[in-house]
Amino acid sequence: MGLGLALVLALFDFTVLWAPARAYPLPSEGHSVKFSAVVPPLQNAFGWQNLTCPACKVLFTALNYGLKKEPNVARVGSVAIKMCKMLNIAPLNVCQSAVHLFEDDVVDVWTRSVLSPSEACGLLLGSSCGHWDIFSSWNISLPSVPKPPPKPPSPPAPGAPVSRILFLTDLHWDHDYLEGTDPNCADPLCCRRGSGWPPNSQKGAGYWGEYSKCDLPLRTLESLLKGLGPAGPFEMVYWTGDIPAHDVWQQSRQDQLRALTTITDLVRKFLGPVPVYPAVGNHESTPVNGFPPPFIKGNQSSQWLYEAMAKAWEPWLPADALHTLRIGDPAGQLQWLVEELQAAETRGDKVHIIGHIPPGHCLKSWSWNYYKIIARYESTLAGQFFGHTHVDEFEIFYDEETLSRPLAVAFLGPSATTFINLNPGYRVYQIDGNYPGSSHVVLDHETYILNLTQANAPGGTASWKRLYRARETYGLPDAMPASWHNLVYRMRDDEQLFQTFWFLYHKGHPPAEPCGTPCRLATLCAQLSARADSPALCRHLMPNGSLPDARSSWSRPPLC
Repeated sequence: MGLGLALVLALFDFTVLWAPARAYPLPSEGHSVKFSAVVPPLQNAFGWQNLTCPACKVLFTALNYGLKKEPNVARVGSVAIKMCKMLNIAPLNVCQSAVHLFEDDVVDVWTRSVLSPSEACGLLLGSSCGHWDIFSSWNISLPSVPKPPPKPPSPPAPGAPVSRILFLTDLHWDHDYLEGTDPNCADPLCCRRGSGWPPNSQKGAGYWGEYSKCDLPLRTLESLLKGLGPAGPFEMVYWTGDIPAHDVWQQSRQDQLRALTTITDLVRKFLGPVPVYPAVGNHESTPVNGFPPPFIKGNQSSQWLYEAMAKAWEPWLPADALHTLRIGDPAGQLQWLVEELQAAETRGDKVHIIGHIPPGHCLKSWSWNYYKIIARYESTLAGQFFGHTHVDEFEIFYDEETLSRPLAVAFLGPSATTFINLNPGYRVYQIDGNYPGSSHVVLDHETYILNLTQANAPGGTASWKRLYRARETYGLPDAMPASWHNLVYRMRDDEQLFQTFWFLYHKGHPPAEPCGTPCRLATLCAQLSARADSPALCRHLMPNGSLPDARSSWSRPPLC
């Protein structure tokens, strides 16, 4: 079809965790690199938002002392549970389950790690808590082939074919979802067996889902797929990961594989012969975010997951994609990406990139190198599609010389899950279709939601409806990068337009708290920031052109 969709790039969620092996030398065993995969779940994945910097340093100092005294998994696990309870990081049952799930990996990695407690907490909580500079700067190698002069795509002729692409992300099926249970339990995930029942004065979890820290029952995902007819027909599906629920403190490999096969079968049942291109999310593995690079062998490797994915997705993917899926490819991934893009440029193909974590949310060096690659191959890239944040947003790429010419945009599609306080949703992209000379760029997109208030009402049903069309709602002349750039600055100056965006950003269920000026500027800055830790991208948003402080309220809003 000329799109090079054998080149749909399943940019795994562990792009945030693993740096490419060919970009710089890894340590002989790579354990300090692997540590970065173990630490991030401790705060976000378990909802441990009260893990302060002092508490973090106390925790890792105790861990460090215990391991030096006696590298015993059970002993360290016991200490970690006591510290978790003492510091009120999470409920006791979550502390116990999480420690038991993570303890083997943590002990194995930490005993070989060169990170100090300060460095570990800097990695976990940010530079204000400590400085983590191991492999902080590296550069990808680009071919010596000169970059072609940028040439904006020509608008399609009237009547030219248009393709519709279904975009699914962050389904987060909760096998244990139970109607009527407490949606405000003490655990990081509620509305499920074990959540208990709500007080008599409060309502329980709804039949189709709930506005809280809850994931979805299978029936809601089935209703989504069953009700796709009015949004189609679809030429293909982009499915960017995160299949299991957020009960990450107690997941087994069997749980993850059950989620993979159940949801894959469901997608195949309702979409039939439509090609599906999946990417891997950070929640597919257990422990969460745990995607060891290829040199980790045996039971601690991810081979159990990759082999199962290859088997489940074999009807959809060509042999070369199944090969890269089986090896995981977290090491050398960006160099592989460069090679694929260069081959596509040489052939004259256009490319779509799909992935889970968007580039602006990745570790700085990875993010900046990815940004560099996008700038080099801007004439080959026709679209980028990510998920992970659960909300409806985008990230703009600029030329590296001036940071003023918008050259690409990554679309961040809304999640199917309600986590946290959202309506379920999905996205449909209109793409310049298949014909000689097609640009294959995004022409427009539509977002569909299930209004839970209506669906859970007495006599209500699961009725999925279109929430909005992008160009119509925002008054865009097209869906090219410059139009999204201009929209950000229009929203800066037009409060009503921004409030429309804020409503749609949350899939029709915004928080009760108003989004004032600091919130608005932080949100708009995130749309300009496809490169992590790059405040200069937002300088024109700020009063008097001042640079935002990454530690201030101007910084990127936290993820769900």
